[in-house]
Amino acid sequence: MTSHGTTQDRPEQPAPDYVPGHDLLAGKVVVVTAAAGAGIGAAVARRVLEEGARAVVLGDTHERRLVAAEEELGAEFGAGRVRRVVCDVTVEEQVQALLDAADELGGVDVMVNNAGLGGTEDVLSMTDEQWSRVIDITLTGTFRCVRAAGNRMVAAGKRGVIVNNASVVGWRAQEGQAHYAAAKAGVMALTRCAALDLAPHGIRVNAVSPSLAMHPFLAKVTSDDLLHELKQREAFGRAAEPWEVANVMVFLASDYASYLTGEVVSASSQRA
Repeated sequence: MTSHGTTQDRPEQPAPDYVPGHDLLAGKVVVVTAAAGAGIGAAVARRVLEEGARAVVLGDTHERRLVAAEEELGAEFGAGRVRRVVCDVTVEEQVQALLDAADELGGVDVMVNNAGLGGTEDVLSMTDEQWSRVIDITLTGTFRCVRAAGNRMVAAGKRGVIVNNASVVGWRAQEGQAHYAAAKAGVMALTRCAALDLAPHGIRVNAVSPSLAMHPFLAKVTSDDLLHELKQREAFGRAAEPWEVANVMVFLASDYASYLTGEVVSASSQRA
């Protein structure tokens, strides 16, 4: 606060240098949903390859972006290490097809559930369709993928890892986000309960809770004023880079987090 009682803008700190890989996922087969484009899922797909993953299976509903992602990553890391599958997480058969592709590569070791749908709508005008679509993709879709990956890991005798993408709005209120906040709070609860169900099989389940991760699509659909307001809520006065959130997911997927399960890790200062 200034001496006149007005809030002073929080200075925007520069983003850090990109962190090189350290083979944290050497030899693993990783499946990532909503992996095409420029957001967190795409950052995770690249990061796991940089961390030595033997292969990554990319799932997404946008076939054109999915093909582009496979070609780009394949050219950089080797075509044999990247597989794409069109996958809508609201369709059980497509979720199973995604895991079938991982089985062809040796079976899923790490499942990253990144698919979700947001939107802004006042609860008084929100329709059943708007509510149900966000819940089905963001919460029930995550459940379908946890169930499918968990069953594959158990059948293969793998001590696998599942990492879910939650959100800071699962903890705190935000106008117009009743459906998305309810879904993400559900993802947190699903993570905790699934962790206990899968622990006897040696499978860990955790989640990451980001607040604001900047990528071109977000910048395109969000006003400068709103972006400034959102950045001001962050300790560093800036949005996270998608790869910074991906790094937390990689940590949770790695053996460095071998005793963590049922945890929701905040990739934001807003839980401080």
